Amino acid sequence: MPHGKAFRQIKALSKGGTGLFQSMATAVQDANSPIAIQCCRQFSSAAQGCFKASDLMIQRIEQPKARQDTKDLVFGQSFTGHMFLVEHVEGQGWGQPVIKPFGNISMHPAAQALHYGVCCFEGMKGYLGKDGKARLFRPDMNMARMKRSMTRLRLADFDADELLECLKELLRIDKDWLPHQEGYSMYIRPFAFSSAHTLGISKPSRSTIAIVMSPVGPYFPTGLKPISLFIDEHNVRAWPGGVGNNKVGTNYAPTIGPQSDAADTYGTSQVLYSFPQGGQPDDALVSECGAMNLMFFLQKADGNTHELVTPPLDGTILPGVTRDSVLQLTRGWGEFEVSERQLSIKEIKQAAKDGRLLEMFGCGTACIIQPVTTLIRANGEEYTVPFDLTRMDTLTQRLTRALTDIHFANVPHEWSVAID
Repeated sequence: MPHGKAFRQIKALSKGGTGLFQSMATAVQDANSPIAIQCCRQFSSAAQGCFKASDLMIQRIEQPKARQDTKDLVFGQSFTGHMFLVEHVEGQGWGQPVIKPFGNISMHPAAQALHYGVCCFEGMKGYLGKDGKARLFRPDMNMARMKRSMTRLRLADFDADELLECLKELLRIDKDWLPHQEGYSMYIRPFAFSSAHTLGISKPSRSTIAIVMSPVGPYFPTGLKPISLFIDEHNVRAWPGGVGNNKVGTNYAPTIGPQSDAADTYGTSQVLYSFPQGGQPDDALVSECGAMNLMFFLQKADGNTHELVTPPLDGTILPGVTRDSVLQLTRGWGEFEVSERQLSIKEIKQAAKDGRLLEMFGCGTACIIQPVTTLIRANGEEYTVPFDLTRMDTLTQRLTRALTDIHFANVPHEWSVAID
């Protein structure tokens, strides 16, 4: 039954009285309400099986939101006019997917997401290509990773293609929010959480998927200028058998304290986590930063060859979309060795001492490519790589240009998915 007809029937039943139907009529008008989601489920053809993009109910904003000038954008603090929402209830299936005016989400005080961190998310970007089309960068990888994260938390499964089509429609509706300047983009945040209201750790009986979008500029205010990192040899971000390879909220919240402490004490932008092993502190293996994978460009000890190194996907490292893109691009160039292998603090220390640590950079959807010039340790040691912004032949600059050209369709590439 179409949602509009369903609402009219509920409203008719609610006239002249109070109770459930009157509450339901009010709730359908207020799509923030969990009851509204339940109503949509009851009258949706997608109640059984996965939700379908063809069943999208679209509620457009009546008064368009004022948009900030791009020069005033602060990363992740401005949001477009609409959002996406859909809920799954065990035994009933997925409800009708909704694109609605951006607003707060109503949650039960006992929702598992609030108490146990049963939540995961993705980070994607939309770009306005030189052809005037909105574009996504490798969205299939984000959908696949979100499915893995939700499976780890036992949130309800979904069809990646259907969610991606819903996301595309949201981007079409709010396309006018896409910044026009190169270097600016639309940060897209799909996220999922347990909306089950129970004070117990159990498989979620309710799962909610939502998507919000935020026009953004550079993640780091410094832009392509290099940053410094603090090597944390005390706190561990992830460990074997944990969830370091999933994009779950519990991987990120505990990093706020160490990152804040490092910024206050050492003036660093982020923390590079290490994993202790062996009998000496220098034996520890480098892991990743709180919000990006890290890569090292080395001159090998023979002095004749070069190697790009990043830690392997051993279960403690997030399989980043940009990480994979960098590895594929550089392997395609065939100019130097590209390795996914363990890297110890000792090796980095020696390479820096010998002048063989040529470049360091982080990579991720938010920052794209972020050069790193200094690593700082609590024992006072610093490993520094001079970075010259005027040199366009550095690996950092080349990768930035290559990825930017794909993002904005300056060159044709299968990774850039146009939104018709």
